[in-house]
Amino acid sequence: MVAYDELGSLVPIKRTLQAIDCQNRGNKDSEEPSNKRVRPLGRVTSLANFISPVRNGAVRRFGQTIQSISFRGDGNGGKTPGVPQKPCSKAAAPTPPKRRNSTLWSETLDVHQKGTFSTKEIKRQEAIFELTRGEQDLIEDLQLARKAYHDPMLKLSIMSEEELSHIFGDLDAYIPLHEDLLAQLATATGPDGTVGQIGQIVVSWLPGLNAYRDYCSNQVAAKALLDQKKQDRRVQDFLQRCLESPFSRKLDLWSFLDIPRSRLFKYPLLLKEILKHTMPEHPDTPHLELAITIIQGVLSDINMKKGESESQYYIDKLEYLDDRQRDPRIDQCKSLLCHGELRNKSGTKLHVFLFTELLVMTRPVTRNEHHCFQVYRQPIPVQDLVLEDLQDGDVKMGGSFRGAFSNSDKAKNIFRVRFHEPSRGQSHTLQVNDVFHKQQWLNCLRSAISVHHPADVTTPTSSPEADENCPLTPAGATSASSSLCGDETPSPTSTSPSSRSSSSSSSPLSSPSPKHKTKKDKRSLCALGKRKETMV
Repeated sequence: MVAYDELGSLVPIKRTLQAIDCQNRGNKDSEEPSNKRVRPLGRVTSLANFISPVRNGAVRRFGQTIQSISFRGDGNGGKTPGVPQKPCSKAAAPTPPKRRNSTLWSETLDVHQKGTFSTKEIKRQEAIFELTRGEQDLIEDLQLARKAYHDPMLKLSIMSEEELSHIFGDLDAYIPLHEDLLAQLATATGPDGTVGQIGQIVVSWLPGLNAYRDYCSNQVAAKALLDQKKQDRRVQDFLQRCLESPFSRKLDLWSFLDIPRSRLFKYPLLLKEILKHTMPEHPDTPHLELAITIIQGVLSDINMKKGESESQYYIDKLEYLDDRQRDPRIDQCKSLLCHGELRNKSGTKLHVFLFTELLVMTRPVTRNEHHCFQVYRQPIPVQDLVLEDLQDGDVKMGGSFRGAFSNSDKAKNIFRVRFHEPSRGQSHTLQVNDVFHKQQWLNCLRSAISVHHPADVTTPTSSPEADENCPLTPAGATSASSSLCGDETPSPTSTSPSSRSSSSSSSPLSSPSPKHKTKKDKRSLCALGKRKETMV
């Protein structure tokens, strides 16, 4: 008889029958000595247990029964030899992140209470409830930043007290400010859970938010220091452990430190939402309108202070290769309008800063583990800045020798900036990552230029050949921009013949009569510019 388990393997029933037969013979011929060892019969009492039923479900149970049978003398405690045992319990799942309470105000009411309020009043109370709950969350985050990050790192000497003070600022000082608003809102809440009047409360409380001016102004330097300290393995390990803990809600340290700033910009939206659902004849209406004006003024002052601090931070990070690069207007810059990483025509990565008075192109460098920005070429004053919006395909990017003879793809998302007087410096063709960022740069540049030249912001697109590879300065003169960026410094007596031949004439864009410039002079001028650009 043969039976198969659920995997189709042969079950050792034949050996069991042979053992039974040998045992019967031994009983009959007990007088004959036998040296054959007989395997003792275990718990098998009937062959019915080994008969394979027809149904698949029974076959599965039969296989499970076979695996559970144990014979006496195996010494395995009922475990089948060679079969790995599965663990009884599953591995513990990671602790889910802590979630914030998202209950709405209307969900705290029963059915009978909801019927006593109008739809407009319910929405008004929802907006007030969101303001209250946001204050509670902010207080919890400020306390968490202190207890879970600041204090442990100080106790474990992961950072010094001075570094932690620079990164965290005076967070503890802002907790009583928000607790005061919560207390006033709790006092104004009636037995039915509604807040009757909130306008006067916020009008008297909002000016206290000016305390955040210093905190927001320090954020640029604090973020830079935190990024620098993350290079330390102990700091990185501590922050990673905190990030994986449930209390972090999958937020990193900087997210907690930036929560106060983001909260400030939510106040106008919350107040406008409350005003939107407040009846015009309600006593809160004029107070809410005044509160919106107050918070907008507070945010404007904070933004101005933050802009000045950010501008000064990057000005201090500028590194000049020559004193001639330092424009006196840099000391007049009180705000940084825009900055980011762009590429010039040769493919060099540049970090470009648009201040209120200057456009400065730099190359990021590291000095003694400190990041700074080496000024590239001559900064362009905004009042002398000319912006050209180039169309996709007008210019080929890439400065390699092989690329000059290959049919590479035309560049996209490009624009050009240059001096109004071409003799003062070269133009720069810059490439942005996408259309969105290009439009942002164009808007910022046009806004800055319009302050000095309201009628003339963007010039028509000029010839694609007039770029930084074709210097706009006279070729015979010593180019300050090329010598200031690490290129070879040409001496007055070592001017090439081609440059001497073209020194008497100005560049194609600045020449009043370009028809007198020969093609040979143009080629010589462009060749000189390409050599200088390649050396950078």
